[in-house]
Amino acid sequence: MKRAAFRLQPVLELRRTEERAAAAAAAAAANAAADAGRRAAEQEAALAGAVLPPSLPAGSFVAAMVLLRTAATDAADARAMAIASAEQAEAVRAEWTAAAQRTKGLERLAERHRHALQQAADVAEERAADDLVTGRAVRAAGLRGPAWTD
Repeated sequence: MKRAAFRLQPVLELRRTEERAAAAAAAAAANAAADAGRRAAEQEAALAGAVLPPSLPAGSFVAAMVLLRTAATDAADARAMAIASAEQAEAVRAEWTAAAQRTKGLERLAERHRHALQQAADVAEERAADDLVTGRAVRAAGLRGPAWTD
């Protein structure tokens, strides 16, 4: 007996592929967010460790202040980039979750399909066994079966 194919199998394979791609994108986004956070922390630590010498000529003092101001701006920009990367990673993770849910729904349908096929095969096997037992009982009793068995 030929087993019926799950008609949505191509769609299920496509959903699994989409889920794998979404998982890879989520991992890449999480790595990018972690890298951005690490860079921001490094810049903030470098800025916190910056100290002006006790006495500087006016020109050098102004240059040092401009340098510190630029470093502070860079650190703030790096922190903003880290926050944006973390938000992007969260959005990509949410897309991955949605793809996994879509895949899970089709996998449940495929499992139901396999279960229904197995149940039908079990019923057919049970009927065949019943027919064998019934046939033996008829032959053992010397009774004649239905007209179509002549």
